[in-house]
Amino acid sequence: MVKLDRRVAKTQEALKKAVIDLMSIKSFDEITIQDIADQANVNRGTIYLHYQDKYDLLDKLIESHMNELGAMDEWACKLDWSNGLVPFFEYFENNHLFFSTMLASKGAPSFRNRLLDYVMEGFKGEIDRESGRNADLNEDVMLEYTATAYVGVIEWWIRNNMPYPPQMMARQVGALLERSL
Repeated sequence: MVKLDRRVAKTQEALKKAVIDLMSIKSFDEITIQDIADQANVNRGTIYLHYQDKYDLLDKLIESHMNELGAMDEWACKLDWSNGLVPFFEYFENNHLFFSTMLASKGAPSFRNRLLDYVMEGFKGEIDRESGRNADLNEDVMLEYTATAYVGVIEWWIRNNMPYPPQMMARQVGALLERSL
């Protein structure tokens, strides 16, 4: 594994933060490379040293968050629903600006779809077929219903400035998921 130079990492973080900051005030389509450069306090050429264009930058930003969520899956999914969801809600809270911007942005509608696909994939294999409770339900419908509800609750929570702490959200959502899956 190649270790990333600290200066490169710092520049990339500044560029990612600049995009999020700009997206919180205008649509992604309206943002120019020069806007990003000015916001990050770097030269335009610096952006092209790291990314092909603003779309590549946005994609890498989204990918990094999706990878971090995926890394949590490995251990959090071994816990019961309520405890396993706490780190996810804490992550959403700690990255509030990113998630609120991405979920509210007209310029990044693909993010919600990526988040939904990620959640749906995570719920596969979680449907309780043994108790007979969901025996007559189609798995695709169950996954769509549950994942859409979960992402909807995340959106609601973030859009409303996280009115409840992550632990409470995890308990509430965990209980609801337990009932549905």
